[in-house]
Amino acid sequence: MPTSVKIFDTTLRDGTQGEGISLSVEDKIKIARKLDELGVHYIEGGWPGSNSKDIEFFERARTMTFTNAKITAFGSTRRKDSIAADDINLNRLVESGAQVATIFGKSWDFHVTTAIQTTLEENLNMIYDSVLFLKSSGMEVIYDAEHFFDGYKNNPSYALQTIKKAQDAGADWITLCDTNGGSLPNEITAIVTTVTGHVSTPIGIHAHNDCELGVANSLAAVQAGARQVQGTINGYGERCGNANLSSIIPNLQLKLGYDVITADQLKSLTSVSRYISEIANMHMPVNQPYVGNAAFAHKGGIHVSAILKDASTYEHTKPEYVGNKQRVLVSELAGQSNVLVKAQELNLDFNKEHQKTKEIIEKIKDMEHQGYQFEGADATLELLLREAFEGLEEIFTLESFKMLVEKTANHAVVSEAIVKVKVHGETIYTAAEGNGPVNALDNALRKALVQYYPDIKNVHLSDYKVRVLDEKDATAGKVRVLMESTDFNTTWNTLGVSSNIIEASWYALVDSLRYALISRKRVEPVNKEQQERLGLVNH
Repeated sequence: MPTSVKIFDTTLRDGTQGEGISLSVEDKIKIARKLDELGVHYIEGGWPGSNSKDIEFFERARTMTFTNAKITAFGSTRRKDSIAADDINLNRLVESGAQVATIFGKSWDFHVTTAIQTTLEENLNMIYDSVLFLKSSGMEVIYDAEHFFDGYKNNPSYALQTIKKAQDAGADWITLCDTNGGSLPNEITAIVTTVTGHVSTPIGIHAHNDCELGVANSLAAVQAGARQVQGTINGYGERCGNANLSSIIPNLQLKLGYDVITADQLKSLTSVSRYISEIANMHMPVNQPYVGNAAFAHKGGIHVSAILKDASTYEHTKPEYVGNKQRVLVSELAGQSNVLVKAQELNLDFNKEHQKTKEIIEKIKDMEHQGYQFEGADATLELLLREAFEGLEEIFTLESFKMLVEKTANHAVVSEAIVKVKVHGETIYTAAEGNGPVNALDNALRKALVQYYPDIKNVHLSDYKVRVLDEKDATAGKVRVLMESTDFNTTWNTLGVSSNIIEASWYALVDSLRYALISRKRVEPVNKEQQERLGLVNH
């Protein structure tokens, strides 16, 4: 039987200390549900003694049912020279209703004398009293030995005394923390091996990523005897972040053979990681291992030719195991293999020796020379390929658009777009304002199309990026606009290139809405009677 490892997720507590991350109570509830579905064993919800938001989270969590996870409340040992039963923070842990309490205490003698300014003996008493109080209150207790590795390197005897005190008081887990993130894997291995020889309580690891070793140190600790790993989804956390559970979980399960979560739960890892990045409003790095959009992406023609024969030639594991997928990027480096694979993904039937294939490859290379970059705009590429090999219905055509931008003294800038488009033979005029020219253009075009395609109201622009391609030409340079759109189930990217930023934005916007209508099979327009019934006609 494989050895099991418990996953302790602290995205909702330690993760929120990362720069730019702020989660509402509703956000935390949504993330907690996803983490439970993923199969993590502990979800640290926050510090109920620190703020009203965390207090509300635990109140709501008490009414929820979790299938896999135990909700954990975080706090510290009692204050120096006080009584545990009278400590406000410890009592709030009990009152939170959480099944588990995770408390941290000092392991580094330097911190004891300098940070909390007490004696080494009193610190040992603080640890013992706090754990004992929580255990007597009926809670499972995880003791986080803060700065343990730094403390051990400075004074191993005292560091060991601190965790033995937690064990003597009945702690269920003792987690060794590399709080500053400065330890190396060989140090982690040696110290964890020593610790497991001195205490019988199960050991956990809590690593930070300041040397970009959070994942490596966590794996080293497990191989040395730790049976619980603390971390955050996508590695969110203070400074350089916490150990990344999105990498740790598959490494433990797929590479080292530990029993962590079920195979079906592992298949949801990519969707959970991306979901949490959206809720946290954090950019998801495309090159993030296992779950990133480029984790199993192939660009070079030789690489693609090889994976057509056997994917293991350039993939270390099957992307399906973690819910990701293989992607073939089409670019100026592309050969026929790239286009062939992309066509197979789209169920396009064509021969790689066909002249049309060669023509589309040359067209793609020429467009990339002009500034297009299809590897970041799969939707625009799909439209290009479908148009070349199948032909596409012209859902709408532009006749003209006009932009008005007005700025008056002491007033905000007002942008208005006037759009004239032809939809199935009928010319439509619309006008709309927006908080900028592109937003106004988007609103005006959407206003014209929604009369015929009501589902278009569910499509939203979720990201917008502009890059100047010819910096030497300054404001006259060519620009590339990349748009990300979503219908809240899936996302897609489109792009446009022009020396005029509005025109480039228009190209990307048109592709976004065309993709939403064509690829998602929303191409049957409603008739006039249906429009009136749905209240979609502009009067």
